[in-house]
Parts: sequence; C-alpha cells; structure tokens
Amino acid sequence: MENQIFELQYAMDTFYFLVCGALVMWMAAGFAMLEAGLVRSKNTTEILTKNVALFAIASTMYLICGYQFMYDGGYFLSGVTTVAQMDDAAIAQVLVDSAEEGFDGGSVYSGASDFFFQVVFVATAMSIVSGAVAERMKLWAFLAFAVVMTGFIYPIEGGWTWGGKDVPFIGALSYSDYAGSGIVHLAGASAALAGVLLLGARKGKYNAKTGAPQAIPGANLPMATLGTFILWMGWFGFNGGSTLKLGGIGVANEVANVFLNTNAAAAGGLIAALFVARILFGKADLTMALNGALAGLVAITAEPADPSPLLATIIGAMGGALVVFSIIGLDKLKIDDPVGAISVHGTVGIFGIFAVLLSDPDATFMGQLIGTLVIFGWVFATSLVVWFAIKAVMGIRVSEEEEEQGVDQSECGMEAYPEFTNN
Repeated sequence: MENQIFELQYAMDTFYFLVCGALVMWMAAGFAMLEAGLVRSKNTTEILTKNVALFAIASTMYLICGYQFMYDGGYFLSGVTTVAQMDDAAIAQVLVDSAEEGFDGGSVYSGASDFFFQVVFVATAMSIVSGAVAERMKLWAFLAFAVVMTGFIYPIEGGWTWGGKDVPFIGALSYSDYAGSGIVHLAGASAALAGVLLLGARKGKYNAKTGAPQAIPGANLPMATLGTFILWMGWFGFNGGSTLKLGGIGVANEVANVFLNTNAAAAGGLIAALFVARILFGKADLTMALNGALAGLVAITAEPADPSPLLATIIGAMGGALVVFSIIGLDKLKIDDPVGAISVHGTVGIFGIFAVLLSDPDATFMGQLIGTLVIFGWVFATSLVVWFAIKAVMGIRVSEEEEEQGVDQSECGMEAYPEFTNN
C-alpha cells in the first residue's frame, strides 16, 4: 500500500511538472504575439520567424549539451532514463528515493519531465532578446546567437545558480531566486542589452537635430494585448511549476499561494503602470499598462511563495511603476528597445531579486547582490563577445534600405499583411 502511495505521488509530481512545462511553452506564443504587435507591420513576419525558430533551437541545443552544462544530465540526454531503462530495478530505486524524501522532503519525478520543464525556461530567456533587437537585426545573426545562448551561456549561468555548481574564483552562491527573476529574466535582458549596444537604434527613433526620442507605434495593439494575457496565463506554470512538487498538503498549499501571488503581482503592476503613465503623459498608455503587468510578474518571480497577497500586490505595483521610468530612462540614454524588454526583464528583474529580502528571512543582501553581479557579468560579457564575433563574420544589422523597406521582405521574402500597405 505504501509503495502504491509513492507511485501515485511520483506520477502526480511528474504530471504536474509536464503540465506546468506546457504552460510555459505557451508563453512562447505570448512573446510572439506581444512582439508582433509592438513592431511595425513591415517587420511582423521576421519577428514571428525569430520566435518560432528560437524555440526550436533552444529545444535542440539544450538537448545536445545545455542540460549537461546546467544539471549534468548527459550530452544528448544520456542521463535521462528511457522507457526501456525503466525496469524493475529502476522502479525499485524510485520507491526507495520516495520513501526517503516522504511527502515533506524533496521532489522525486521523471528525469524527462525535468528536462522538458527546464528547456522551456531556456526558450523564455532567449525570447526576451528577440524583442529588444527587433526591426533592424539580421535574422541569421540572431539565430546564430541563439545557438550559443541556449546551448552554452544560459546553461553555464543556470548551473551556477539553480544547479548549485561552484562559480570560478567565487565558489557556491548564497543566492535565492525561486523561479528566475535573475536566472531567466535578467539573463535574457543582459544578452539583449549587449546586442542592442552593438546594434544601435532604429532609423528615425531619435530626432536628428535634438536627439530626442520619437515614438514608433506598434502595428497591432490587440495582438500585443493578447500576447500579454497569454504570458500572464503561462506565468502560472512558470512560477507554479518551480515548486517542483505537488503531492502533500503543505506543498499543495504553497502552489496555491504561488498562483495567487503571481496573479496579484501582475494586477498590481498593471494598475501602477497605468496610473504612473497617466500622471506623466496625461493619458492612459496601453503599452505601458501591458509592460506594467509583465513587470509585476517578473518582480514576483524571484519569490512568489512567501509574501502575503498584499505584499505580492505591492511588489508587483513597485515593479509596474519602475518599468515606466526605466523605459523613459533608456530612451534618454538612446538605448532603443522596441518592446521594452530590457526594462521589463532587466531593470525589474534586478528589483525582483532584492524584493526577496522583504519576505524570505534566509536570504541576505550580499547573497542576492553577488548572485546578481555573477548573472549580469557572465551573460553580458559573453554575449558581447559572441555578438562581436557574429558582427565580424556576417554582420548583425540590415542595410538602411532594407530597414526602410522592412525586414519582412529582405529577410523572409513575404509580408504578414499583404492586403495592406506597410507602415
């Protein structure tokens, strides 16, 4: 009877992992819709191509070597138990492990489910980059970077943080990040920042005489709004799955609180961004509201379990307010980010890391600071090197003529909205 209970727990935790992974995979659609809505119509096909291709590249590179670098899962997933290998001895070992951990201990689940859940996080980190470099980066330069980012840069950083591996010259980190405000979101933003600095701003983004930023409206705000809702929904898998377990009263209650706090933070972020935009611009700014919701989600991701619902809402609201000022600030610095990805995932990601201190008594300021510096330093520096190499070999920016025409035609040879005139 006891073994049957443990078998049920194993099946429940594995299934929960897979469902949450599927929810996070759905976030890829959210990023695609959000970014497609916030770019001009003449660049829509190319940004969609980037998003669907990067997911396939992430899935493949993490299978080949990324999972090994991060969790010692073996090259080509050689460390993951196959169906044929799940014999009586393997089943017996699972039951032993489950008995040792019990309902209150660590989670025991299928290795394949762990890979599936982790690989969609890799794709999420890379999706952040696609929006920041939109409308002027060569498609194949972006895809070349995606190979290195998903197969090497992110997995190495993930091994130092979630994987518990020693950082060279530093050792093991005392860093707390429940679902990846820093590990995933800051990492993606750091890679994006390196690319944007080398790439430069879009033509016409800054006034030639005054240098003042000029708005370049997105082509499809309904699509951007849909993308935000999809991301909001997928985030329940992002944060909820990071409990790594469902079986047991205590952990089931934790999962419920994670879902509750994730939603509360998103709502708080959107409301705060809407109000700040109203004060600053005199009108309700939909794009700021959408980014505010995402900022709230990023802010709570580092610790969605411990805060009270009220504190989660406040953390989300602080993230939503912060993202508005960050977007304005980066514009003044002439860092052109068409979708606000660096602000949402980078600036607010850093805030989320330190917001952990508000509810987790075990977290320390120095631990969070060192973890933040390691993540940013590694990802930004290595990304800058890779971007430089790609620029030297094949170039990273399309020509002025191609940019003016739209990268849909130059990079993909087709339009997203052929019935309408490009804007």
